[in-house]
Amino acid sequence: MTDRYCALTVVLDETIRKDDAQKVLAAIGMVKGVVEVRPVVASPEAYWARATALRELKAKLWDILRGD
Repeated sequence: MTDRYCALTVVLDETIRKDDAQKVLAAIGMVKGVVEVRPVVASPEAYWARATALRELKAKLWDILRGD
């Protein structure tokens, strides 16, 4: 038996303006089986999480390049 999904999460690679996102939201809403499309407003916490993840990734890459 395979897993069944009840939701999919889409994460954008950068923030976009509300008015620019309307067409994307509408397109996702037209996909068969989509019940709701809800945007998430960018917050300081989101920027912090992204910056932290990027810093950690850079540190790991430097470790690999240095042979640590």
